[in-house]
Amino acid sequence: MTGVPASAAGGTGRKSAPAPGGKLGAAAVNQASLWNIANILTMVRLLLVPGFVLLLLADGGYDPAWRSLAWAAFAIAMITDLFDGHLARTYNLVTDFGKIADPIADKAIMGAALICLSWLGDLPWWVTGVILGRELGITLLRFWVIRYGVIPASRGGKLKTLSQGIAVGMYVLALTGPLASIRFWVMGVAVVLTVATGLDYVRQAVVLRRQGRAAESAE
Repeated sequence: MTGVPASAAGGTGRKSAPAPGGKLGAAAVNQASLWNIANILTMVRLLLVPGFVLLLLADGGYDPAWRSLAWAAFAIAMITDLFDGHLARTYNLVTDFGKIADPIADKAIMGAALICLSWLGDLPWWVTGVILGRELGITLLRFWVIRYGVIPASRGGKLKTLSQGIAVGMYVLALTGPLASIRFWVMGVAVVLTVATGLDYVRQAVVLRRQGRAAESAE
């Protein structure tokens, strides 16, 4: 009896058959990539927002003990903001979730702090309006030029974020005496940097869009 070679008899079937759990394995890898340390820190920052608001507004918003706890929550959020982006870039942990959630978390904690402080009468509403208006405007501007490229974060933008974090933290602590004057000037620096970096971002966006449209016309 002329036998069929074993490789011919079963080889094709074995090669075409999917590896056991192949699709499930790939899905598990993709799912695992979402739960990296950078994304976890971002999610922690998002979860801190409602807790921070409750602590800041507890007992009418003027109890020093609750304000100290609110400051601790705000400080943790700011610290995680420093580390999650660095970890994502250093260890190649960048994900689509992180790209979306990280800026949302940043704006959520800062926006919550500013609105609550103005609601309590500690911070003028115009300061909150300038800072949040700038952030909203820059976000819309990013969508306006996204087809032409991305404007990288500048040193001024990083200083703006740092000054905002320090100033808001000082207001959350409800400092009195000479320290109250210091926080006023720190917030003044933050507002100036907020406006200056916003205008610079607009300039860069206009240049980028103009160059992109010129490149399209030349094609």
